[in-house]
Amino acid sequence: MQLKRHVLALALAGISAPATVWATNGMNMEGYGPIATGMGGASFAYDNGTAAMMNNPATLGLMTGPARLDVALGFLGPDVETKDGGDASNSGGDAYFMPAFGYTRKQGAFTYGVGVFAQGGMGTEYDKGDSVDPSGGQLDQRSELGVGRVILPLAYQATPDLSIGGSIDYVWAMLDLQWAVSGQQFGNFIVQNPNVGSATGGLVTGLINNIGLGPGQIAPPGPYWAYFDFSDNSDYTGRSKATGWAGKIGFVYKVSPTFSVGATYHSETDLDDLEGDATVSMNVDINGMGNATIPVTGEVKIKDFQWPETYGVGVSWQATDRLMVAADYKRINWSDVMKDFKMTFVADAVQANPMAAGFSGADLNMTLAQNWDDQDVLQIGVSYKATDALTLRAGVSLADNPIPDQQLNPLFPAIVEEHYTIGFGYAFSPASDVNFSLTYAPEVSETVSAGGLYAGDKITHSQTNAQLMYSHRF
Repeated sequence: MQLKRHVLALALAGISAPATVWATNGMNMEGYGPIATGMGGASFAYDNGTAAMMNNPATLGLMTGPARLDVALGFLGPDVETKDGGDASNSGGDAYFMPAFGYTRKQGAFTYGVGVFAQGGMGTEYDKGDSVDPSGGQLDQRSELGVGRVILPLAYQATPDLSIGGSIDYVWAMLDLQWAVSGQQFGNFIVQNPNVGSATGGLVTGLINNIGLGPGQIAPPGPYWAYFDFSDNSDYTGRSKATGWAGKIGFVYKVSPTFSVGATYHSETDLDDLEGDATVSMNVDINGMGNATIPVTGEVKIKDFQWPETYGVGVSWQATDRLMVAADYKRINWSDVMKDFKMTFVADAVQANPMAAGFSGADLNMTLAQNWDDQDVLQIGVSYKATDALTLRAGVSLADNPIPDQQLNPLFPAIVEEHYTIGFGYAFSPASDVNFSLTYAPEVSETVSAGGLYAGDKITHSQTNAQLMYSHRF
């Protein structure tokens, strides 16, 4: 599951040049907007531009001037490797570019606007013949999950010291998946291994009855491999799609002229099931005459996929006229939405390939165990005004890997933990400025523990990301 390469490109927004394919706190971005990201992602208690729509909408009330426009470009540079024994496979998804924008306007005590942001995602791309290909060189594998938002925020300056705000978010999700499993791995689903998942339905029954696969049987005449394919290979769309809604609320309060506290709550999304055309292929031995591939076409649904609720609190301290320090704590409740990855498939009534005719109308109900943990994230940053025009920033974001070792998967390697960030802002005039941030996530390595679908595989993941934004005030 990864944010769609340029899928998010289209959808992104605001200053966040958000991460589409490679989210970094689980599937979430380490920060939204180069101002906040330059400070480790901390953003809940100070003015960080239109990225507040993704961070804490209440800070929009801190905006000065009647209107602001932010236009941004983001770069994501993930580096993922999967090592199966002595063989290493490197993901080909290593460079993603994304435009973004946000607009806000202030009238009296109210601030409102619109933005388009990428929320996050995850995924990888492996070429046929890599060590993760069980077919012996026939199957590409990829996963690209992209989640984005069109956001309508409203902030209200209730008192000179208190701003409250919220937003209504139209959310869309897109998923491409090309996933191959060996006969042995598919057998784990059929026998409903609780550490792996389950596979039931008419398609499985057809394998058992018509091809001779018995429960727990992992060798011929059962499948040599199975392949789940719903991918349009486009940089701008996903094969399966869903839309829905979410919302945010927050506040920021100035405790003193130099110290502010802010807090925000982001609801869990209410997305429809992701739906699209798909092909499930099985490579089997037919009547002892050698292996053949049976492609079964149909419709796929990803059931109950949602983005988790998030809440957090932050502070900002204007230590001197030139130095500001900010810190946020946030909680991302992955366990509520990432217990299982549930996929259903219903075969077409008419199959183009004669070998697939026996599976016409058959269904497949497949569950991949996930069991993600909730995630605590601490983000700390500093901002120093070196000159009237130049502002320098630095920060760090600290989090734990939310994925249990047993459920780690080469297609969903969202295991990055620490992020170190730097950035700057330069004002050309009181009306226009540019901001930039650079993030480095050091390499993290995890090995899939015994009993997992990919037991023994070692996965490493690091990132180098950047955001560049131009802002104009009216």
